[in-house]
Amino acid sequence: MTSRIYHNPDCGTSRNTLAIMHASQQAPQVIEYMTTPPDRPTLVRLLADMNMAPRELLRQKESVYTTLGLDDPMLSDEHLIDAMLANPVLINRPIVVTPRGTRLCRPSEAVMPLLDTPVTSFTKEDGDTIVFPSAP
Repeated sequence: MTSRIYHNPDCGTSRNTLAIMHASQQAPQVIEYMTTPPDRPTLVRLLADMNMAPRELLRQKESVYTTLGLDDPMLSDEHLIDAMLANPVLINRPIVVTPRGTRLCRPSEAVMPLLDTPVTSFTKEDGDTIVFPSAP
């Protein structure tokens, strides 16, 4: 199985996650989901694999979240999935899929348990260095 990252190159967390993967000798398939969004079966499968409800994957900071009234707790999961498919910016990122599992990698270091040969430290774009004393 090839590793995959659902990536937004405009997102620092997504860029850092991809960089951690590369530094850990992973060459994932990069899916820029803003231009190539997942289809319904793929999004539903990702949610199931992460054991996550659609509402948990929504980016609430996006203006379209408010515009569409997605904060309404009465909206069904199907409605929320429809909104994410129509507006991929609502899908939180990055989502990483490897043979070790599927995970929303926020913060970027959440990718570590998914890697076969994780690095022991990494310096993020902002200069912060993360040290992983016991790599998984």
